[in-house]
Amino acid sequence: MTGLRYVYAICRPFPAALSAELTGVAGAPARQVLHEDLVAVVGTVPEEDFAVEPLRGRLRDPEWVGETALAHECVVDALTTVTSPLPLRLATVLRDDAAVRLMMQEGHDRFVRALDRIDGRVEWRVRIYTETGRPAALDGAGPDRAGISGAAAEGRVPENAEEYARHLHDDLSRRAEGACLHPPRNVALPEKSGTNVLDAAYLVPRMKSEEFVERVRRAQHEEGGVRVEFTGPWAAYAFTGESAFAGELAWPACDTTVHHA
Repeated sequence: MTGLRYVYAICRPFPAALSAELTGVAGAPARQVLHEDLVAVVGTVPEEDFAVEPLRGRLRDPEWVGETALAHECVVDALTTVTSPLPLRLATVLRDDAAVRLMMQEGHDRFVRALDRIDGRVEWRVRIYTETGRPAALDGAGPDRAGISGAAAEGRVPENAEEYARHLHDDLSRRAEGACLHPPRNVALPEKSGTNVLDAAYLVPRMKSEEFVERVRRAQHEEGGVRVEFTGPWAAYAFTGESAFAGELAWPACDTTVHHA
């Protein structure tokens, strides 16, 4: 099969067949490459676009990156309905199926440890915004308190918002098997308002997701002046590294055919 291999995720073998209509990056159908007790989900992409040099150029195009990321996530999301995939970094490209198998062989122990961590679990993302005050990013303030905004100390958001964010994060962390705080995101969007005071991901067993979501839904009505948003279930993007706080996998190249441009 000609072309390079774009690798989406590593999984354990799963019985469900991938839909023939499931297409990903470059419109290529997703398929499985098996090696011992691991499966890589890949697509075949054209070398003229995904070899090292042309790919570096394309990654400087925000529109192309956005479309590629969406296609990448589409495949990973489909996998999440049938297994617990270990997502790889955007633009993980290898020469051929043999190189994919070599990657699984050389990274086997780390892949297995990560899969053990996320097996039967999904990620839920929770963000809290205050509905008063100016977005911190607009006046140069940076994140503080390991992912909970320090904007209240400067008078831009009510103290109760950050206090509530810490309280809810502690509560949700007790209901999850892992929690990961991200720096608060304050992006000026027409449909959004307020300052982001919490941006967190939680690793939750599938069997307990309904209970977890119900707790977040209650939180949406508990505190005046704040807005609680959540998304999921996702593949466990925030929990796939050697520690619970690694944001993405960045496996070393097995040989010169592997590149993350």
